[in-house]
Amino acid sequence: MRCVGFFRMFLLCGCVLLFSGAVVPGPEYKRPISAEPNFVEGEFLQFNIGYGLLNGGKVQLSVDKEVLNGTTYFHSKAYGYTSGVVDAFFRVRDVYESWFDIQTNIPVKGIRNVREGRYRHYDEFTYFHDQEYVQSSRKGRVEVPRNALDMTCVFYYMRRIDFSRFQVGDIVYMDTYFNGKHFPFYVQFRGREEVSLPLGTFRTLKFVPVVEPGRIFKKKDDMTIWFSDDENKIPLRVQFDAVVGSFKCDLESYRNLKFPLRSKIR
Repeated sequence: MRCVGFFRMFLLCGCVLLFSGAVVPGPEYKRPISAEPNFVEGEFLQFNIGYGLLNGGKVQLSVDKEVLNGTTYFHSKAYGYTSGVVDAFFRVRDVYESWFDIQTNIPVKGIRNVREGRYRHYDEFTYFHDQEYVQSSRKGRVEVPRNALDMTCVFYYMRRIDFSRFQVGDIVYMDTYFNGKHFPFYVQFRGREEVSLPLGTFRTLKFVPVVEPGRIFKKKDDMTIWFSDDENKIPLRVQFDAVVGSFKCDLESYRNLKFPLRSKIR
């Protein structure tokens, strides 16, 4: 089993496989976020990647603060790695980093450092939002819409949206940048569900990013993300119903949440 595609799908939140049909949502789907973040420096989330009974690896999401050019930003990192039998056959060590504004969640810098088997890819990129472009160390100047997000800070942007008045079918739209390209990205709210993990059973908010059917997915809604239905809104599970089978990425440990994890059902 090759886990490379799965790591990319989780870490990039599906953005490399976006639906590109005739109906493309516009700015009316954008949602305001809270200026006060619901996460703090030191927050750490670890997920276990499972394919049936096989554990394929881990994904870690962390956020701290760091000063760049005299300004303090959030610095988030997504680290994915294979383990066990999978690691012996195909070693993966992928790191995605983002530096983004504390109040607006808009990124100023990003790094993509990929090591998958013998494949290596490193890209460092800086955002120039007023001029609507990204300067990439590999791709040069890339035109993107103002305030485009990168793949790592998408999770934190989603967490800062007020979902209390969302109705089933409501959509969140985001402009994103990945690998030298602009990707319009949207996720649809599918309601509230209970999700059982080894950590317990939780009340969650269910979202479906619309992805491209074909080589990886059978249908355009074959990826699902569950966020905790509380003040934290941390991702609890990401599931992919791919052509080769169903993958799950479940939260297995956490620390330094800003609020107690209140969505747990006792």
